Amino acid sequence: MNQAETAPLISPMASVHPDATIGEGVTIGPFATVEAHVSIGPETWIGPNATILSGARIGAHCRIFPGAVIGGVPQDLKYAGENTTVVVGDHTTIRECCTINRGTTDRMTTKVGSHCLLMAYTHVAHDAVVGDHCVLANNANIAGHVTVEDWVIIEGVVAVQQFVRIGQHAFVAGGSLVRKNVPPFVKVAREPLSYIGVNAIGLRRRGFPDEFVRAVEDIYRTLYITGGNMSQALKVAELELPVSDAKETILDFIRASDKGIVRGPF
Repeated sequence: MNQAETAPLISPMASVHPDATIGEGVTIGPFATVEAHVSIGPETWIGPNATILSGARIGAHCRIFPGAVIGGVPQDLKYAGENTTVVVGDHTTIRECCTINRGTTDRMTTKVGSHCLLMAYTHVAHDAVVGDHCVLANNANIAGHVTVEDWVIIEGVVAVQQFVRIGQHAFVAGGSLVRKNVPPFVKVAREPLSYIGVNAIGLRRRGFPDEFVRAVEDIYRTLYITGGNMSQALKVAELELPVSDAKETILDFIRASDKGIVRGPF
């Protein structure tokens, strides 16, 4: 070890398997468990009583709070002991009592991206993919095979059904039941879950110019407000709205949505 390297700080009351790979400057608190075939990136903090099970890959500068369990076997009756993983990116915070399960043969891994915040009691099931810069508030439950794209905010006590896809920069209101796909850049709420507008505040906070936000609003006004079914509205949007990155992102998402998308506001 050279002078620039920092040795891990591991509590003598922690249980760390000798086959685990522990990066420079990692802190592991008392009564934490780190099993074999785990890797933990530099400068990550593993709090007291956290459990990192075999197959977990934790990035750099993460914070794993007490009671969190990462790498548990899938809650899937088809799982037969396959050698699967959980991958967590860099600079991600996982708060108290969160659970993130390993993948199955579908994707072989469960992924949580970088710069994410998973608040207390969040669950991310097998084969789910959570993108970068996402926030999952307390008691959010992400079922198996779900895809959550980058910069999504999911408020507390939200349940997302298996195989659902939530598009980038979407905002899901607290207490929602998400049974259909949520397109990019929108806000959704109510029961049944419905489009309630464009996530304009979130987009502007992230540096999107006003002309981009207005283009997104025009697209969803065409899709949800002007009448007709979604197939008809897609054709109108394709033919009448100007070409833009927003248009291609939104229309491609909807075309690929085999579960359908959330209903309109009326």
